[in-house]
Amino acid sequence: MYAFDLGCAAYQRAFEIQKQAQAYVLQGGDDILLLLEHPPTVTLGKNSGQENLPPNLASIWGSAVDVVHSTRGGNITCHFPGQLVAYPIINLKKRSGGVRAYVNDVEETAIRTVRRFGIEAARKPGFPGVWVGGSKIASLGIAVQRHVTLHGLAMNVDRDLSLFNIITPCGLDGVTATSVQREQNGDPATMDAVKACFLEAFCEVFSQPLPPLQSTQACEALLADQP
Repeated sequence: MYAFDLGCAAYQRAFEIQKQAQAYVLQGGDDILLLLEHPPTVTLGKNSGQENLPPNLASIWGSAVDVVHSTRGGNITCHFPGQLVAYPIINLKKRSGGVRAYVNDVEETAIRTVRRFGIEAARKPGFPGVWVGGSKIASLGIAVQRHVTLHGLAMNVDRDLSLFNIITPCGLDGVTATSVQREQNGDPATMDAVKACFLEAFCEVFSQPLPPLQSTQACEALLADQP
């Protein structure tokens, strides 16, 4: 498995890289895990979410926010610097249990990651993602094409979750967001520390050897021949 840190990448650019990675995996290449952050972005899933988006988003937020119709499942969510986004590009033919087991394992990765910072999180039956009490710390939205996964999980790390205040997260009234820094005790976790713990937990759950976390340039070099 390869793992790449894409830094802070625009949503559409990250999707282009996902599609290139999917083509690589479909041709028999190793699975790929992309870790990154996005600039302020609101995404609408295949289940829409437009009704949960205020018409004057930019004026409420005070600056530009990208609004993107995504091919992932689910409703509305948001991304921003300080939120860890993980896009696993995984060939499900190489694993048992299909999509259900894959979703469970991605959630388990998030649960194990936050536990390393003293936070006990759990699943909530009927509501994909990872929760701390009644608050959501990680959201999940995936797509599967020709048995290879796209999109993935977004885990809130920093305390500032203000972008969630102007949408209805996941289209669920009354849902509040939380983050690693809001839930942990002691010194605030850094993004680099959470990335490292997520990669370790992912490899544990998916039974993969721990790879080095490589750069955007290394990712582009690997995928250079993909359409």
